[in-house]
Amino acid sequence: MKAMILAAGRGERMRPLTDHTPKPLLKAAGKPLLEHTLNQLVSAGFTDIVINHAHLGQQIAAYFGNGQALGATIAYSPEGEEGLETAGGIINALPLLGDGVFLVVNGDIATDYPFASLHQQAVGLAHLVLIDNPPHHPTGDFSLNPAGLVWDGGNERFTFSGIGLYRPELFQNQAPGKSKLAPLLRQAMTAGQVSGEHYGGFWMDIGTPERLQALDTYYRERA
Repeated sequence: MKAMILAAGRGERMRPLTDHTPKPLLKAAGKPLLEHTLNQLVSAGFTDIVINHAHLGQQIAAYFGNGQALGATIAYSPEGEEGLETAGGIINALPLLGDGVFLVVNGDIATDYPFASLHQQAVGLAHLVLIDNPPHHPTGDFSLNPAGLVWDGGNERFTFSGIGLYRPELFQNQAPGKSKLAPLLRQAMTAGQVSGEHYGGFWMDIGTPERLQALDTYYRERA
């Protein structure tokens, strides 16, 4: 199964750190955020990886090259300076992702989620990993019913982790250009085609300099 890491975000909340360095190359415990994720994916058997990029993205391609040093084969999906948002970025990269189910991971999260478990996961149009709502997102995104289907309702809501499996068919008939993922997911949810799971382990959205520092401390304490 191929994997895609979303690395095209501009990282406005990380400024001034991201004025000259793309957010995925910011370091925690001496390694870029993106390198931590790449190492996890390779260890979990995801070695054929696509990385999209936009703002200062040429630095990402220059740093990781073809991925051989990390045991991966990396292809890049450039989006220009502004980026295409999540669905637009995936649609732009579809020619690199093949005809089967693929994994997409946000490039600005840190987690100990067991990615290897996804190789055997059955998928309708999408399968989402949901987490407990973090302090900065207390209202959550979606609910998970007893049958393991994700839906946009209910009182007990979880936050989408930025880890998901998708079929290319989810994006069929979508025009190229900027577009968000949530509307496509909600449409598929109404058809019962989005499954999910709740993960209660370590997860962080590295959205601010303070969280980057917290992640640095987390990694160093466990080294």
